Amino acid sequence: MSKTTVLAGLIGAGIQASRTPALHEHEGDAQGMRYLYRLIDLDMLKLDSSALPDLLKAAEHMSFTGLNITFPCKQAIIPLLDELSPEARGIGAVNTVVLKDGKRVGHNTDCLGFAEGFRRGLSDVSRRHVVQMGAGGAGAAVAHALLAENIQTLSIFDVEVSRAETLANNLNQHFGAGRARAGRDLASAMAEADGLVNTTPMGMAKLPGMPVPVELLRGELWVAEIVYFPLETELLRNARTLGCRTLDGGHMAVFQAVKAFELFSGVAPDVQRMLTHFQSMNH
Repeated sequence: MSKTTVLAGLIGAGIQASRTPALHEHEGDAQGMRYLYRLIDLDMLKLDSSALPDLLKAAEHMSFTGLNITFPCKQAIIPLLDELSPEARGIGAVNTVVLKDGKRVGHNTDCLGFAEGFRRGLSDVSRRHVVQMGAGGAGAAVAHALLAENIQTLSIFDVEVSRAETLANNLNQHFGAGRARAGRDLASAMAEADGLVNTTPMGMAKLPGMPVPVELLRGELWVAEIVYFPLETELLRNARTLGCRTLDGGHMAVFQAVKAFELFSGVAPDVQRMLTHFQSMNH
């Protein structure tokens, strides 16, 4: 019986700090596989998302098992794929591509990843009204997860209002009219919200700052973050100072990797081992 071998990669911009390669390779080692995970960093290669067709072709030529896809390619990749999983089609964003038998199949493990972290870290919070910052590829996945976890109303804010409107319309078709809306007035939405979720890159080491003004935070809010480098963003630090319940971006990072590992290798990883390894890398 030959060992399982996996050759995977991550395509995105500014991904040198990504924990994903180490998460996958460490778990592969623990399972006795040959598991190699490479970074394909558009910034380092001086490329943009217009290089995606060439990069996908190259990965196929080199017999890659699959690819993870991150900012800014989660939507741009879709026209280049042969099939989409039901989740990826519904969300309109792909973060995992399995290359098999000459086919490119797109999946979305962000949605499941966020939902799993939310259930573990914020299971008993109030779900009446949530403000979400960002309507990009990650934002679409998180919004789906939030509505599936019974958030009653989701107000989505994005620098491009049209993007927030498009996402809200898509969500309302899936989950029922009025469940999501494009936010107009951030201050008033925040004043009546139970929770705040950041799905923008704001707060990353290379993009410091906060997605909302600090004076709109208050102790009764719960705050969830998808940025995980650093694990304590400025948003989370300020929220914790006020006494907010918080969820850091590490959960989504680990749980999306858990599902991607399974899609690439065909083997279920040890979730606790991956969580523990992730925590050890961040201390």
